[in-house]
Amino acid sequence: MLIGYDIGSSSVKAALLDAATGRCLATATGSDTELAIQVPQPGWAEQDPEMWWQEVIRATHALHRQHPFNPADIQAIGIAYQMHGLVCVDKDQQVLRPSIIWCDSRAVATGDAAAAALGEDYTLQHLLNSPGNFTASKLRWVQQHEPAVYDRIRHIMLPGDFIAMRLTGVPATTRSGLSEGIFWDFREQRLSGPLLHHYQIDPQLLAPLVPTFGEQGRVTEQAAALLGLRVGIPVTYRAGDQPNNAFSLNVLQPGEAAATAGTSGVVYAVHDAVTYDRESRVNTFIHVNQTEKDIRNGVLMCLNGTGILNSWLRNITGGMAYDRMNELAAQAPVGAAGLQIFPFGNGAERILANRQPGARMEGLAFSVHQQPHVLRAAQEGIVYALTYGLDIMREMGLRIERVRAGKANMFLSPLFREAFANTAGVTVELYNTDGALGAARAAGVGAGYYPRMQDAFIGMECLTTIEPQQDLRSAYGEAYTKWKERLLHILES
Repeated sequence: MLIGYDIGSSSVKAALLDAATGRCLATATGSDTELAIQVPQPGWAEQDPEMWWQEVIRATHALHRQHPFNPADIQAIGIAYQMHGLVCVDKDQQVLRPSIIWCDSRAVATGDAAAAALGEDYTLQHLLNSPGNFTASKLRWVQQHEPAVYDRIRHIMLPGDFIAMRLTGVPATTRSGLSEGIFWDFREQRLSGPLLHHYQIDPQLLAPLVPTFGEQGRVTEQAAALLGLRVGIPVTYRAGDQPNNAFSLNVLQPGEAAATAGTSGVVYAVHDAVTYDRESRVNTFIHVNQTEKDIRNGVLMCLNGTGILNSWLRNITGGMAYDRMNELAAQAPVGAAGLQIFPFGNGAERILANRQPGARMEGLAFSVHQQPHVLRAAQEGIVYALTYGLDIMREMGLRIERVRAGKANMFLSPLFREAFANTAGVTVELYNTDGALGAARAAGVGAGYYPRMQDAFIGMECLTTIEPQQDLRSAYGEAYTKWKERLLHILES
């Protein structure tokens, strides 16, 4: 058996997988409610890393209750995690401050200043991204604004690195992780000396490297006692949630793409070229299966305001069930009778060049629009924003005709699936998998249980396929064009 953990900002999930059959034996979250995100100031977002660890403990005990198992039968552990967060620990591996997580915007100006100082040619040709509000820029922010904290840092790490350290006692990170923090020079295939020099960051603060697949440490006696597991289980995989989601869906080769639509919405496509967007509106990271021989980069577009918009609507409608929201939304026509929603209310949006125009609703007519129109306009607005990001990726030369996703979150909505397939012009395939199951499968690869990566996908099935339809493509295309025209006007004003 294999265990996978998915360390999200909304929840921490654990999965128990039968390695031989690929059958999911149990899944569990640490808590029944969404995890709290602290907002000390507008645009900031923080979480306590020790909260994630406590959620891992609770989720593991829930696995024990759901499917009692012999700890001796667990062969390996894999970890997926929310990307770009900054965790700072001291020499005793104690957390020094709350983690500055992925949707925190405080370091945008820091990253923009670095990009200007380093120059566009270096930033884009070597980092493939503007430093923006990624991990490196967040660390620089701590250095400048919390020098007493910075002086005590022994290691900085990503959220998944922290959980791996709590499991194994070993601080470590991966090349893929360094690329997601914008520490990695893609052309030189090493740490970015110019970026570290500009930020005055000592490279010794970065945790040592371990492979994405392969032994990264073993469960300590202390962790085993807390989790009810055996001492010495190897941790054999870690990856950010989006590269891991792509792995979970068997998206490993150029031209393949994966999507998620949870708190944030993402399309992540594999590319075999070192390329970038001139305005750095989408991001490129090292994919999990990159080798010395084969370039496998993951090009990612992210929309911060996705499921969080749907959750907000649910809260203001008195806790209406999501299924009922989807049913009501489907009662309104394509285009929501002219009502438009722009879902940009969750921090700086990369696809908008780190601008924060704020969420807004436009075209509201009291005599026309009712609850179904609002619910539909929200789902369409999310789809249109995702398509806007897809347009950028296509401008970079990526061919995206088929997108795979887990049947979860916004993809549970038939309307959302229909709108996405027909607006983006892609075939959508939905599978019986998620990030925690993907991490468990990947742990089997890292432990050598699966001789080939393809062997890890035993038991995974395509549940639903949605093909674009010509009449719907025309209707959604017209609505998207109007939405995009209005967005561009908003951004210019």
